[in-house]
Order: sequence, then structure tokens, then C-alpha cells
Amino acid sequence: MRYPSIDVLRTVAIVMMVVVHFTENLSAWYTGPGTGGLPVLLFWRPTGLAAPLFTFLVGVSYRLWVRGREARGDTDEAIAKSSVRRGLFLVGLGFVFNVIVWLPEDVFNWDVLTFIGAAILLLAACRGAPAGVHLLAAATAVVVSPVLRDLSDYAAYWRAGYFDPDFTLGDVVLGFLCIGYFPVFPWIAYALAGYAAAPAVFPAPGSRPEAWPARLGAALLAVTIASVAARSVAPPPAWLRFQGWSMFPASTEYVCGTLGLALLLLPLAHRACDHGGLPPWLARVTGTFSRHSLTVYLLHHVVHVWPLWIWGAATAADVTAHWQRALPAAAALGLAAAFLGAAYPLLRWMDAAGHGGVEGWMRWVSD
Repeated sequence: MRYPSIDVLRTVAIVMMVVVHFTENLSAWYTGPGTGGLPVLLFWRPTGLAAPLFTFLVGVSYRLWVRGREARGDTDEAIAKSSVRRGLFLVGLGFVFNVIVWLPEDVFNWDVLTFIGAAILLLAACRGAPAGVHLLAAATAVVVSPVLRDLSDYAAYWRAGYFDPDFTLGDVVLGFLCIGYFPVFPWIAYALAGYAAAPAVFPAPGSRPEAWPARLGAALLAVTIASVAARSVAPPPAWLRFQGWSMFPASTEYVCGTLGLALLLLPLAHRACDHGGLPPWLARVTGTFSRHSLTVYLLHHVVHVWPLWIWGAATAADVTAHWQRALPAAAALGLAAAFLGAAYPLLRWMDAAGHGGVEGWMRWVSD
């Protein structure tokens, strides 16, 4: 069964990603005076919100996919094999994406695609555990992540503001576990929490939804807001390992706040969208972007990053010469909107023509 609420949330996540990446990679983003007379509010970007929501929905969607396979009578072995193929497909796609889009030296930067593939493999291994076990594992991932970063000397790999490992087995493993862009610790917490929350928000027929995802989400948000507010008065105790709001590395406050927001949004969206509350035109738009979110993720990088590399190589003999300086921020924002506007009819044509995009390749390989 397809839930419009998940389509809406996934569309919100992918739109935020497109906006952030276009403006971040094409322009020297600025949020203060001197924005060309445009209101500063226009220059707000949803930085750091899209990836948590997207990875949280990976856990939700995987749980509902497992339920659907079980309802069709598939065996545990068949579900496990299909899960492993899906996970490996995404990990492999992530490596190909890193090489083709971010250049060969970034093959092991552990971007979001490689993480999602690894998350599916991990969820497949523990899919039969109770929700409490998944939540405990998620909490453990959040708690131990700052410790692992300290032990691994995280800052040594981020001296220039981006992940820069050596091509050694140790650096590759550390990048995957705790120091890359999207390492298992703490990002697995989102997928685990989504997997645990899915049957509570979308119960089996004849059962009532449970309230704990919304309550837990509200509690995590409250703790995060209190922590950020208290920091201006007095620093938190060192043992809490609170380091302020940061996506790279994903600080405790950041993970708790964004995870709390995702847990709260899921039941709210379910109540608002899954009982006939979504206009048909909006359901078509969000359903289209949601079905092809992986294709949109890959395509929007190619559309705006490849021209940067080509332009840099042609004009300055350096593919990164125009990185974050190619366009004014407003122009980059306009290009993001133009891309989304052009992508929608393309995706509708793909549906009408029976072209499944990257998602179709994954289903062909794994299902």
C-alpha cells in the first residue's frame, strides 16, 4: 500500500536537497547584509534538514516494504536475499556516483547513497527484532558517535572543511564507521528509528496507531531546543558530549533535533494526508517525485556539477575553479527551481512510457 504522507515527506526532502545543493555548490552563499536588496529571509536554506528526513524515511519505507512482501507470502529467505541485493545495489551505485560526479579521488567519501545501501543491509540483518531493540540501538549510535570521533581524531580528516582521507584500509573503514560525510555512526539512528516507528504510525488493518513516535519526537525536539538555548548561558557538562549544532560532524544536538522533527512529522503527515486530505493534483506531484526520488537525486547532481567541472577545465585548467563562485545566490536558487520544474514533466513522461529510471533498475536487480 502506498501512503501519500510518505510521498509528501520524501518530496519535501528531495526538494530541499536540490535547493541546498544548487545554492551551496554554485554560489558563495551569504545570509547577511548585501544580498542585492532581496529580503534576507529569501536566502534561508534548509541546510541539514533534508538528509535526516530522507534517511529516516528509508527505515520507514523498508519496514513497509517488508510487510508487503510478508503479506504476499514471501519467505524470510526470499526477503533477506532481495534486501541484500537492494543494499548492495545502492552501495555500488554510491561508489559509481562518487567517481562520476565527485571525481575518482572521492570514491570513498561515504556519501548518502553508500550509507542508505549499508543501512538497508543492517536493517535486513535485524528486521525481526522488537521496536524497543531498534530504538535502543539508535540511541546507542547517537551516544557512542562523539566518542568514536574523538578516538579517530575526526578533525585531522577535515582540515580544509571537507573529508580528505588517504587511500588506506584504516581510513576507508573509519570513514565508513564514524568520520565520513554520512558514516554509520550516528546516521544509522535515523533508519533504525524510522523502521521502529513505521508499524506504530501505519499499523496493520484492525489495529490503532500508537502515539509514542510523536511523543518521542516532541521530547527530542524539546531537549534539543533547551540544550541550544542553555548553551548561550553556560556550556553543558563535558560528559554529555554536546558540541553545538553541527551537521559535519553530526552533533548530538543535531541528531536529536532532526530525528525528533522526523518522528513528529511522520504521524502528523499521516493524519493530514492519508485520509483523503491531499488534493489530487498535489498527490500526483508528490507521488511522481517520491517514486523517482533516487533518479532526481542523481540527475540534479549531474545537471549542476558537471557544467562546473567542464567550465573549470576549459577556462582555468582546474575543474574546481568555479566551485561555489559560478553564480550569484539568487541565480542559483532560480536554477534549482527551473530544474524541479523541468524534472516533473520528464518524470511523468518516464511513467507514461514505462521507463522506471534508477528505481526500475534496482527493482529489476533485487526483486
